[in-house]
Amino acid sequence: MRLPRPRPPRRLRGPRSLAGQLFAMQVVLVAVVVMGCAVFAYVSAGRQAEETARRQATAAATAVADSPAVVAAARTKDPTAALQPYSERLRRDAGVDFVVIMSPRGIRWTHPEPSAIGKKYFGHIGPALRGEIFPETHRGVLGPSVRVVAPVHDPGRGNRITALVSSGITIKTISAQLRDQVLALVGVAAAALALGGLGTYVINARLRRHTHGMNAGELSRMHDYHQAALHAVREGLLMLDGRRRVALINDGGRELLGLSDDAVGRQVTELGLPEPLTEALLAPGPRVDELQLTSERVLVVNSAPVSGGERCGSVVTLRDHTELQALSGELDSVRGVTEALRSQAHEAANRLHTVVSLIELGRAEAAVEFATAELELAQALTDQVVGAVAEPVLAALLLGKAAQANERGVELTLTPDSRIDDGLLPPGLPARDLVTVLGNLVDNAIDAAAPTPERGAIEPRVRVTARAAAGELLLRVADTGPGVAADAAEEIFRRGWTTKPGTAAPARGRGLGLALVQQAVRRNGGTVTLDRAPEGGARFTVRLPLLRAGAAR
Repeated sequence: MRLPRPRPPRRLRGPRSLAGQLFAMQVVLVAVVVMGCAVFAYVSAGRQAEETARRQATAAATAVADSPAVVAAARTKDPTAALQPYSERLRRDAGVDFVVIMSPRGIRWTHPEPSAIGKKYFGHIGPALRGEIFPETHRGVLGPSVRVVAPVHDPGRGNRITALVSSGITIKTISAQLRDQVLALVGVAAAALALGGLGTYVINARLRRHTHGMNAGELSRMHDYHQAALHAVREGLLMLDGRRRVALINDGGRELLGLSDDAVGRQVTELGLPEPLTEALLAPGPRVDELQLTSERVLVVNSAPVSGGERCGSVVTLRDHTELQALSGELDSVRGVTEALRSQAHEAANRLHTVVSLIELGRAEAAVEFATAELELAQALTDQVVGAVAEPVLAALLLGKAAQANERGVELTLTPDSRIDDGLLPPGLPARDLVTVLGNLVDNAIDAAAPTPERGAIEPRVRVTARAAAGELLLRVADTGPGVAADAAEEIFRRGWTTKPGTAAPARGRGLGLALVQQAVRRNGGTVTLDRAPEGGARFTVRLPLLRAGAAR
């Protein structure tokens, strides 16, 4: 016995896609509308055909009733002989199915069926005998018809009614005419339905592409996930459309760029962002881990174009690099101090060997004199810095930078008017920002003043002023380098500006130190200016309000 083959399990299908549901709904809607219009047109056409037939019959009946030939024939003994040919000719010319002329008693004198002549008229003649022209729908010899009965008045007999005229069109004829109209109407309705279905299919095919075949539930869930992810991601997310307007931005993006809630729909150029950052957002190509600055933050920008047959815009991600950049700067400072200490340890070892050698040679007094001179020279700057600057962070930074400068053959000195007493710097002024400002300015000054063959006998020197008085902190760094051209005074604070050795002119894409300086100064409500130092090089002056920094606490 053969066992029946098991049927494969039926595949459970999910809900139709949104485009499919809309297509089915639109097709049904179009079909209902077209059918409704067709029914309405059919009913209207039937009423219009019946009304047209009634007017046509009225015209024929009144024309016959007003004819003198009919009045004259009604006076004769045999009205049929004269009126039958006349009524048939008029019936054909008027396009009606029958023209019946009868006596006031309702006896037919004429009829399209000769066998009906002389017989009683089927229908109502009472209103006509009272002088009225009235329509009715009645069943006669030719079947149901729409007819009009009119009286014939004889002026020669005192306007007495001497005959009656009935003209009409059968329902069969009206139905035949209506049938032709209905066929045309059905053709128009079918064409409208096909055209509507085709248009609906085209629209829904486009909708299906844009919704990727998802149904309403899937789209709703995707929207919920989209909103949740948008607000959960701490990194900034910015989407631009093809016209470079903000199409979408999350909470992190608003915070990092300092934008308000009305940023969506605005042009990128209207957001008030720094020019380099605006150029990066508007760039057509992708950007990978590019550092950009705002007024208060260092951002890592990544962007990629969105394409789908045509350019649709771009997606930009933003990461806050401010803390990391500050830590990197501090690490560079520590690394520099470490290198300086290593160099000093090496020099100290050389000096120690010198002292030991002098003692071995029996020159103890010379050894003591050499060691004392070196100790006084090393201790002089330390005493000066520690005595003038009680802020430990700045003191340590200046000592480390002095060691770096000495390593490169540059003399770093602190001006006599420098003075920062302990407790003057409020907690609201971050030590990290002070390291960023003073460290970058001193590094640039050392680079500018470093001895080169082109500079000849110019003494390489950097002078630092650090003073807290009159409610502000003054940091000034001057060098004996070549200085900065007057036309570059504004450009130097832009990201990418540099005059490193080997660069004939300021080049974009390298420098970041001065841009970070200006950012830190602005963040603390201060100012930074550039002028020419008395030694001939550049002089940067930073002023930070101490009262504002204290209020920030």
